[in-house]
Formats: sequence, C-alpha cells, structure tokens
Amino acid sequence: MPDDITPSMTGTSSEDLTRRLTQARYPRSNSYDVRWVIENQMGPNALWLLEWLAPALGLDTLRPCARVLDLGCGRAMTSVFLAREYDVQVTAADLWVKPDENAKRIAEAGFADRVLPVHTEAHDLPFAEGSFDAIVSIDAYQYFGTNDLYLPTLTRLLKPGGRIGVVVPAVREEIEGVEPPAHLKQWWQPDFWCFHSADWWRRHWTRGGAVEVETADWQPDGWKDWLLWCDVIAEESPEEFHRTMARDVGEMVRADQGRSLGFVRLVGRRK
Repeated sequence: MPDDITPSMTGTSSEDLTRRLTQARYPRSNSYDVRWVIENQMGPNALWLLEWLAPALGLDTLRPCARVLDLGCGRAMTSVFLAREYDVQVTAADLWVKPDENAKRIAEAGFADRVLPVHTEAHDLPFAEGSFDAIVSIDAYQYFGTNDLYLPTLTRLLKPGGRIGVVVPAVREEIEGVEPPAHLKQWWQPDFWCFHSADWWRRHWTRGGAVEVETADWQPDGWKDWLLWCDVIAEESPEEFHRTMARDVGEMVRADQGRSLGFVRLVGRRK
C-alpha cells in the first residue's frame, strides 16, 4: 500500500490504530495500511466485509486471472484487495467515483495491470453475457438489488456456474409495518428501508430463479465491527462529511447493540 500517511485528526499514531483495528478473523485485512483504508472508506469497513464473504464465495478456488466484477466498488479498495489477495482480473465499476480517480489510486497500489476502473450505473452495465467468473458487491447491492427483476439481468453476466456474492447492511428480523423499531426512530432515514433480513434476501433471490442460493446468513457480532469502525472514522477521517456520518451511524449502532442492525452475506450460483 502507499507509504504516505495522512496526518491523524486526533494525534493517534498509525501503530496504535493498527493495534486497535487488528482482528484475528481478518488476517488479510490486517496487512493493509490503516491510514489508506481510513482515507478511502465510504461506509462500513469494506475489507472486513469482503474477507467475511470470501470463503462462502469460494474466491480461493478461482483460477488465476479469473475475471471478477466488483459492482459498486467505491474508491476501489475492494478491487485492489481482490487482485492482490486472489490473483484475479477485476473490473471496478462505480457510479459515484470517477474512473480517473480510481485509476490513480489503483496505480499507486501497484495494480494498474489487474484492475480496470469503469464508470457505470448498476442498471446499465456495458458487458457481454458470460463475461465474469464471479461478481462481488460490498455495501452497495441494497441500493439497486431489491427490485424483483434486477438479479436475472445481472447474473446473465456470469459464466454458467459462476457465483455472485454480496454483503449488505441488514436487519436481524424483517421489520413489519411502516415504522422502524422505537429505539432506532430518531436516526432512521428513508433509505434504511432497503435493509432486510437474511430470510428476506434468500426468498428474494430464490424466487427469481436466476441462481441457486448457497449462502444467506447473518454476521455474528457484525454490529461490533460496525461500531468500532464508526468510532475510528469519526475520530480519524480526513473528511468532515465522513466524520459526521460516522458519528451519527455510530450513535444508532451503539443504541441498537445488535438487536436489529448488522450485516447479511448472500452467495448464489448461476444455474
């Protein structure tokens, strides 16, 4: 990772931050420079979530130079992670981050020959059928994938037998009615209604018929990772917008204590 270090907002050393964020269950993520991850985050810790997804998706079983679509890649951290850790060719697709910005970041990380940044919207993907061995989406799929018709149009990009794997912010149990849980109401935003349970996502993917669902599960204690990361970003992010958002989300997650909020991973194989 790049050696240049962004100055801390709090005076916390990179060594102290590394100790604070090192977790035994994320050995690959632990090797990345914490300042680089903090500077390029756009929400929950995407590397932790991808590392949780990886064994269910079978990333270790992909052939060298297999083609992977990273859909909603943000600032391309997950794309660099995929190329570095699994020796694959990655198409880093995002709507909000310009490909020139990601290209610079990717080149600085040393993967310009393995990661191709693309500017595209999730409903207008300019790829041929059967282009990819796998599709990955971390903390993005909830924004476009709840539509009943979306998954079949996306999975046509997979080779037969190829897998799609996503991790999304989620609720432990599906929320009934039109009001959020009372203890979350003061923080609830309309776009949080795209948070669904693992059972909801399994049913949603199964009834579409495009994939055989292999995994749909809740991350044990995922809220604790989320809260830790929010606290770090609120203190250390160089961007005021992200510090403010992290404080607000952190307050919500801390109040919830895992009763309702966390993460779900889904893996499906194209039939």
